[in-house]
Amino acid sequence: MVCCGARLLLIAKFSGSTVSVTVDGTRYDLTREEAEALRDRLADALTGRYQFVHTAGTYRADGSYEVARRRVESSGHAKVFDSFGALERLFEDLPREFAAEDVEHAGVSGSRRHMLVHHFAEHPAFPCELARRQPLTARKTGEVNP
Repeated sequence: MVCCGARLLLIAKFSGSTVSVTVDGTRYDLTREEAEALRDRLADALTGRYQFVHTAGTYRADGSYEVARRRVESSGHAKVFDSFGALERLFEDLPREFAAEDVEHAGVSGSRRHMLVHHFAEHPAFPCELARRQPLTARKTGEVNP
């Protein structure tokens, strides 16, 4: 499992009222209440919504990742990817400098292309910045974070 760029190995063993959890070789003995709190915090971290200036990204419980316009609830202003990795692959396939038209692929058309350009420039996982506003163009500044 990879979380926030760090590899984790999580092994849990149940013994009566305690739970032993091993993360990256370090063992932690937790009460049942502590284990439940950890589970809730992990669930929140894995399904969180992150807001940026123009866009928001949501890690959904089914493993998919949704990019949406910030402060807009309509599905016409969102694009759901099978996973965050699918969005990363789209970014990797784009040229070094790209415009909204370059983002067009299955299911991405119209204003969603512009939304994705903004999301690539705003999300810290993508080494990218806006190069021009008219026409909306972004430029890769390095390699995609692992």
